[in-house]
Amino acid sequence: MIQLSSRLKTVAEYIPNGSFLADIGSDHAYLPIFAFQNNIIRGAIAGDVADGPIAAAQASVNEADLTDVIETRKGNGLAVISDEDQVDCVTICGMGGSLIASILDNDKDKLATVKRLILQPNISANVIRRWLIQHNWELLAEKILEEDGHIYEILVAEKGDSYKPYNQDKIDQEILFGPFLLKEKSPAFLEKWSREYKEWNRIYEQLNKAVENEQIHKKKKQLKDYIEWYEEEIGHETSERS
Repeated sequence: MIQLSSRLKTVAEYIPNGSFLADIGSDHAYLPIFAFQNNIIRGAIAGDVADGPIAAAQASVNEADLTDVIETRKGNGLAVISDEDQVDCVTICGMGGSLIASILDNDKDKLATVKRLILQPNISANVIRRWLIQHNWELLAEKILEEDGHIYEILVAEKGDSYKPYNQDKIDQEILFGPFLLKEKSPAFLEKWSREYKEWNRIYEQLNKAVENEQIHKKKKQLKDYIEWYEEEIGHETSERS
């Protein structure tokens, strides 16, 4: 049986039973192998854009003796999916939020049969939340966890009312922090955003010393918003912990 990191194990918990999975950027194909061995999925495509990860994925699938249920395919993002596959769950893990959003955007037609997206960005989860809103995917759940000094967010979405999880009065704040994560305010969440808050203040101070131009003005405005939102929504929680 394959062993997974806590991050990927948490992703696996959100894969619906009986799914046909497409794991994009699958690397060693550990996630689809684990999901099949634990009777979560009926089959999978393990896709990656590079030769090395595809070779590693194929080796893992061969070793697990699952070549009849997990197919490795080389291709860019969702291009590895065909209509005949009838994929109903897509996982994309371990990339930046902007890259994940662009993968989804570049091949939106490939999502026709997909019922659930499970996305684990390393950074910029807010970019994914905004993409989901714009394309009528409803955020159903979010998870944040710390592993080996890194903090990861996991977003789960299905087709639906994309505005439903958000409070319209503070939608920009909730897109940044995550509507479910902001309500829960777990230790990992507080740790992540206290780090970000310190970094925003550091950069803001640096920009204050720079010669003002339109780009710097725009960046300062964004950072000022982020700093204020943190102080309004989270600051009192972190001060109580310290």
